[in-house]
Amino acid sequence: MGAAVALAGVGLAGCGGDPDAGTNGEGKLSPQKIQNDTRKAAEAAKTVRLSGTLLSKGGTYKLDMRLTANGGMGSVTTKDGVLQLLRVGDHLYLKAGSSFWQGKGGKGDSASGVATKLSGKYVRVPKGDPAYQQLSGFTDKRVLLDGVLALHGKLGKGDHGTTDGIRTVAISGDGGDGGTLKVSLDGHPCPVRLERAGGAGSLKFTDWDKEFTVREPAKNDTVDYGKLPTS
Repeated sequence: MGAAVALAGVGLAGCGGDPDAGTNGEGKLSPQKIQNDTRKAAEAAKTVRLSGTLLSKGGTYKLDMRLTANGGMGSVTTKDGVLQLLRVGDHLYLKAGSSFWQGKGGKGDSASGVATKLSGKYVRVPKGDPAYQQLSGFTDKRVLLDGVLALHGKLGKGDHGTTDGIRTVAISGDGGDGGTLKVSLDGHPCPVRLERAGGAGSLKFTDWDKEFTVREPAKNDTVDYGKLPTS
């Protein structure tokens, strides 16, 4: 009888085992240290895929971007349609449908004529154009991650859990009002999922360090934004 009670006690103790067993140990750290570690891991990673929705004063943006140190590629969906973005070094290209280009023609061009010629083409955006600064940020790993990974208010640590099949620990600002970030407990402490402050969207981070290459589009598939075609 005594042995049975002892075994039962061992079993109960096992059910309440260490939630950090077999993890990278981030769950034992302070929320500030977890935040510092996940930023360092994100910065050190060569590549990442970022997808989800961002809400800002400028509107709602649906993202699906693959980012690397020297560029990025993917799509940004806005009220004006789906924009395919490609950046290789300082060269930024935009591909969109004819509806996006309506009314953006050069002098002497009909809007419909220019829209037809630009539709489906990679349009190179000059670095000095205002659109370059606005759009290139979506293709810049450092800029984009620095912007979205910020949590606001007093940092706190939440529960352990599983997010998209990955063991995670949550950190948040002001109890979640300042955003909540799920950080991987498997391998490197990379961000896994973010709920932005004030309901300003949610983002998913995948394919950390999964190699891919960004290449310049074929010349016959590109148009210089500064030399819009004429009808």
